[in-house]
Amino acid sequence: MKNINVGIVGLGRLGKEHAKNLAFRIAGVKLNAACSIVKSELEYAKKELGVQDVYSDYREMLKQADIDAVVIVTTSSEHCWQIAAALDAGKHVFSDKPLGVTIEECRLAEAAVAKHADQIFFLGFMRRFDPSYAYAKEKIKQGLIGRPYMIKATGIDPEALVEGAIKFAPTSGGIFTDMAIHDIDLMRWFLEDNPVEVYANGATFKHPEFKAANDDETGVAMYKCAKGGIGFVHVGRTASYGYHVETEIIGTEGTLRISPVPEKNLCAIYDIHGVVKECVTGFPERFAEAYRLEMENFIACIRSNKQPEVSVFDGTKSTQIAFATTTSYRNKEVIKIGY
Repeated sequence: MKNINVGIVGLGRLGKEHAKNLAFRIAGVKLNAACSIVKSELEYAKKELGVQDVYSDYREMLKQADIDAVVIVTTSSEHCWQIAAALDAGKHVFSDKPLGVTIEECRLAEAAVAKHADQIFFLGFMRRFDPSYAYAKEKIKQGLIGRPYMIKATGIDPEALVEGAIKFAPTSGGIFTDMAIHDIDLMRWFLEDNPVEVYANGATFKHPEFKAANDDETGVAMYKCAKGGIGFVHVGRTASYGYHVETEIIGTEGTLRISPVPEKNLCAIYDIHGVVKECVTGFPERFAEAYRLEMENFIACIRSNKQPEVSVFDGTKSTQIAFATTTSYRNKEVIKIGY
């Protein structure tokens, strides 16, 4: 079996996870090139990943590297032009979420994907590949909970990482664009419906720096969907105990609840403090298997020449919903969502 040669652009926290999967954990793949504007990340690629073909210029990597596909894990505002450039260069493309930070950027990506329909484009909504979420989706398909009509989602980053969130807040696009994209995608996926109305609000009690950036440390949003379904999303940045992600899917005949306790593993500690279940500390730990499985699926799509389930249009819709949520949050009013 011929290796699929891959180049990666962006080797930050998540980029390193994708790079390690490509370099060491997926059969039939060779991580052949790496690109970053950060010199230390290129040194990491050489020393830790064994990648000697490194670039500080993305277009140079596309032109010179021996690669069949590109994995894009850069700043969100760079995604869409990098997607278009890679497709124009004849490469298959994996891009992390969000698709873009403006609707105009998303339309650029849509046009590029349509122009190169014979190439694979894969958008990294990795929670669809998490075994627990995938299991819940199968149970819904089997009719276990009847018709799903409500989603309640919580996603709270650990307090231990709040300084990074504060630093990023002025350019993040706001708490909902920054943090709620995965929950928005899951709402659409589980309900098989699109929200048409949103009301959002936020609050800050611990870190006034978020207010200074016209943002908040906690946000909540309620959605009304076209077919009558309801969504509740709660996102935050100050979980004192770790990384808290959970989703509840309520149906006419039952309920599915994923990660009601964000457990590190199945070990319970019995000591002078009582019975303790340790929590996961961040997204790389909680979703390690999901990141590997989605990348395996990307490679499988290339080999079979089959487009993935998640499309470029899913990325645009999630961005539109996130923007409408941010508008509602800032204006403190109900906003109609258009597509």
